[in-house]
Amino acid sequence: MSSQLQGPDRDVPATDGTRGTSRRTVLRAAGVAGAATAAAGLTGTAAAAAPAAGPASAPAATSDNVAGWRTDPDSPRFTLAVMPDTQYLFDGASIHKEPVEAALRHVLDHARDENIVFLSHLGDLTENGRAEELAPLGEAFRILDRRGAGYSVLAGNHDIDSRTDDQRGRTPYLDAFGPQRLRGLRTFGGASPDGYNTYHRFRAAGRTWLVLALDWRPSAAGIAWAKNVIAQHPRTPVVLTTHELVYADTAGEEARLSGFGQHLWDELIESHDQIFLALGGHFWPAARTVRTNGAGNDVHLHVTNYQDRYFGGSAMIRLYRFDLSRKTIDVSTFSPWLLAKEKSGRLNALERRELELTDADNSFSVPVDFEKRFAGFAPLTPRRPRPAERMLLPGTVAYWRFDSGRPDGSAADEDLRVRDLSGHGNDLIRTAVPGSPADALRWSGRHHPDQPGHGSLFLDGSKPPLRGACLRTVPGAPLDTQTFRSGCTIEAFFMLPDDWTSSRNAWSALLSRQGTLGAAGKTGDPEEPVVTLSLSDGHALQWAAAPLDQKGLVTNWSHELPLGTWWHAAVVNDGRRTTMYVDGCPVARNPATSTQGLTTLGLSWLLGGYEYGGRLDQLFRGWIGDVRITGRALPTGAFMNA
Repeated sequence: MSSQLQGPDRDVPATDGTRGTSRRTVLRAAGVAGAATAAAGLTGTAAAAAPAAGPASAPAATSDNVAGWRTDPDSPRFTLAVMPDTQYLFDGASIHKEPVEAALRHVLDHARDENIVFLSHLGDLTENGRAEELAPLGEAFRILDRRGAGYSVLAGNHDIDSRTDDQRGRTPYLDAFGPQRLRGLRTFGGASPDGYNTYHRFRAAGRTWLVLALDWRPSAAGIAWAKNVIAQHPRTPVVLTTHELVYADTAGEEARLSGFGQHLWDELIESHDQIFLALGGHFWPAARTVRTNGAGNDVHLHVTNYQDRYFGGSAMIRLYRFDLSRKTIDVSTFSPWLLAKEKSGRLNALERRELELTDADNSFSVPVDFEKRFAGFAPLTPRRPRPAERMLLPGTVAYWRFDSGRPDGSAADEDLRVRDLSGHGNDLIRTAVPGSPADALRWSGRHHPDQPGHGSLFLDGSKPPLRGACLRTVPGAPLDTQTFRSGCTIEAFFMLPDDWTSSRNAWSALLSRQGTLGAAGKTGDPEEPVVTLSLSDGHALQWAAAPLDQKGLVTNWSHELPLGTWWHAAVVNDGRRTTMYVDGCPVARNPATSTQGLTTLGLSWLLGGYEYGGRLDQLFRGWIGDVRITGRALPTGAFMNA
């Protein structure tokens, strides 16, 4: 077998006629539960080409195995681990499996805190593709097998006869890492009939992702199989992994497609929009580029390989940390084996240089607007409106929403009355500053994506001069006298327009209670209202309330909230302490001060209005969506945006 295999890649032209100066692989990792080759409409199975499981194959995953691998399928943050060429660690009689074992243990040890969902090896596992080289590597991977961790392994040109494609038949590589080994993993989806191409699926960020692991040289049949797999998962984002894809001649240079990489782009990647990230090894140095596919979207193409470095790369791994909230993939590259040795103080001079690679091609961030990037094949389905009855939790004392069905932008009537959907009679009526335009209150179809009612009211208030309108509870509303001694939850959806300015719009209130501190016998500025949820001059939320058990105001503050974005605000009092939440997240400036109940003088609540000295002093500018007041402390899972 060794006489048929290439030597070091730098010296040997690739079989497609190009001469490589590094090594390439494409990462495409995705896990699928259950063998799906038949579902992909293909004849035969991977097992038909692969031998019966031998000593190197993993045991079928038992319930204990599966239980050992824990990831969070709903968190917007997850991590893909990538291991490139390890060939110089498994070279004839020179076998060093300890670096690989350390890397795999690192993946397991940090699976929970990093939410590592999958690992992809990019090929060239060994130098000569011999059974005696693959056996110790196969034993190392039992570290993952025993825990049921999802991974893919593909063949590089040193693992098989590099002159052949995926129709080459049985090899020591296939004996050691063929589908008979992987089918015991819950992420395994299926394999091409020859066994050299596999696909995998995993759940992360609330959706399914797919990894394609393609052979060193997939045949026309292999490419057709890959297309069929993608077609069978039409709404699934795909990470493609293969051994050779892109390369760069010098460090810092933008990567470009190799001859085979161009073939793969032309035949598969460009025409399949689901492929958004493609990873390869084979060449060095590390490099990356972005190309535009046939749908006009970016495809990120990376090469990662460290076999040219000290100790064959020390089994470096690369972590791709996906953060869908930040619309970013953060990438880092390091050697877990050397990091472990550093703790024991046993590093030599060369090892100290290899702990972590921090240059721009090995430590970087990739901006990806995932929602926009995947819109062509998996557009997000907007959350449907929820009936008002479903929002009436036990203890609800008031609930207002503005999905009236009126034409967008139309003015609210002067005799507007917004019904309290809780049935307690806390209806809202319009009150305006004399001389304000008739459309100071306007109906809108805009709403927070998680808002139960799909509509809002736009309040066009400002000063100086004071202008605009707001809503107030009707005279005699039961809400006006409630003190909430045992606790309460006040929630509101809102958005500030991009032209909101501190000079004209600061210190307006989403919700406030009429009545001054002075009239209530409280300390502080006697002209301030007894309760207000306001927006500061830095468009941060401020909850300022006079509790029953305090002499003056107690305040909670959010961070500054970007304009042009919908927010959900919640203020929760459990009878002892008040906590402010923004989009279900507690803010930092929540005091530990005891706060029981809310002071009242029996006057109205104002929605969008703020009084100073008992007179309207500022009016809200922006959109207000659903507002709910509950007479008890709610957990975040019961908030309207949950």
